[in-house]
Amino acid sequence: MRSQISISKLARPEIVAMKPYSSARSEAPGEGVLLNANESPWSLLPDSKLNRYPEPQPQRLVSRLANLYQVNRKQLLVTRGSDEGIDLLTRVFCRAGEDAILQCTPAFGMYAIAAQTQGVDVVSIPRLAADNFSMDVDKLLLTLANDTRLKLIFLTTPNNPTGDSIDKATLLKILQSVNGRALVVVDEAYAEFSNKASFCPLVTEYNNLVILRTLSKAWAGAGLRCGTVIAQTEVIDLLGRIIAPYPLASPVVELAERLLDPEVLSLQQQQLQALANNKQRLFTILKAQNYITDIWPGDANFILIRLDDASGLMRYCGQQNIILRAFNNEPLLQNCIRISVGSNSDLDSLETVLKTWKTT
Repeated sequence: MRSQISISKLARPEIVAMKPYSSARSEAPGEGVLLNANESPWSLLPDSKLNRYPEPQPQRLVSRLANLYQVNRKQLLVTRGSDEGIDLLTRVFCRAGEDAILQCTPAFGMYAIAAQTQGVDVVSIPRLAADNFSMDVDKLLLTLANDTRLKLIFLTTPNNPTGDSIDKATLLKILQSVNGRALVVVDEAYAEFSNKASFCPLVTEYNNLVILRTLSKAWAGAGLRCGTVIAQTEVIDLLGRIIAPYPLASPVVELAERLLDPEVLSLQQQQLQALANNKQRLFTILKAQNYITDIWPGDANFILIRLDDASGLMRYCGQQNIILRAFNNEPLLQNCIRISVGSNSDLDSLETVLKTWKTT
């Protein structure tokens, strides 16, 4: 373990001093004659336990996620998607009107939303559009050295929506540059689609590193809203002080546990391979359209493209019930469209529309 400053010194002092809410289920297990939580003694739905509160941090689910990500269960907090993890981090470590977060734009929009909701400034370092949207590492490091307001550094790998990934050497430079001053939050929502290793093992060594993971993407669980914050126990304890008493509903916990059953793993691996194959097919389809000027395949389950009349293509696709994603509010992504990798039938429909657009 590296010698590092206590993370508690970076958190808002009122959070450090706070005595967390103690729910009925956290004080006593949900077994026996339960007369401590003002619950209904009966369920209205047969074969359900919806009348009872779930575990605050469901131990079976926590254990399965810790095994999946190869971390200690005490280094893990289950949240309502990654969005809640982002919000918790911002509320614990950023003081309104005083602190700031940093992001490398274009980036996932919830980083800025969480900061703005908390009354915290957002420092944005534009990516290098001419270099496949890679991070401007030199400008990033210079900003980190000079801006003492920064408390959270949000990085995404692979990045959404550009698809580029962060190398380990770059991450280590960033971690070391803000050691004792800020947390580095690495959002690995799309990590399973990349052939690059996860940064989860580094959590044990760096107490200012936080990893965000989710079941929404590669685990086909977007409807569950089940995410994970991975960090050293000091960070997890601080986040646990303000998280909702019961963040995950009982049906969500049950379905998430089923999703992580060993027999589902083989199906998940098959789906990942199918998506990899379909991504190659999507790339081939896009490359065949001469009106597309730029293609960025990236490392995730989507491809970013640019063309002269992106709004026209978006309208035409919408008329054919093909729904894509544009980024009109992002200066670096004007005339860019992000296309998710779909099923074979999805790609059949998309290919037809792309081929007929310029002939209509």
